[in-house]
Amino acid sequence: MHTLGMTGGYFQVELTPQADGHLAEHGFEDIMFKVCTNPGHGAYPLHKIASGGELSRISLAIQVTTMQAHDTIPIIVFDEVDVGIGGATTEIVGRLLKQLGQNAQVLCVTHLPQVASQADQHLYISKSTDGLSTHTQITPLKSNARVHEIARMLGGLTVTEHTIAHAKEMLETE
Repeated sequence: MHTLGMTGGYFQVELTPQADGHLAEHGFEDIMFKVCTNPGHGAYPLHKIASGGELSRISLAIQVTTMQAHDTIPIIVFDEVDVGIGGATTEIVGRLLKQLGQNAQVLCVTHLPQVASQADQHLYISKSTDGLSTHTQITPLKSNARVHEIARMLGGLTVTEHTIAHAKEMLETE
């Protein structure tokens, strides 16, 4: 969590035995995930205090930790694990996803070029509609198309020589 922009934060799992000692729907204990996202604050229930971006990063931290202990998870899917973050933290998230990809298939939906540029494979997903039905198309991006997509992610509607150069630099660096 510290490398993901939550310096001083920590994650706890609180197990409370069932009052009657019998097996319940989820086992013999109630489980509460607690998190402290800022130094000096106590740990509180995850679902009450964590933002969407914090939830995504905590999920990533758990996956990385789990993969370090057990390399038997065949596929991991992240849907916008990078929401609500920017700057250096975005690059760290991309690196951690790449690290996970060494031992498992990682699928990640992202809108951030810092994450997309670190992928081993880049797929472009688009939707189209005729007003009656919607169709989704998945296109693998290779070399030049990938550079242009990273440049589009960097620059928005207008892709310039500068955004293309930046995209190339990002892809070469990774």
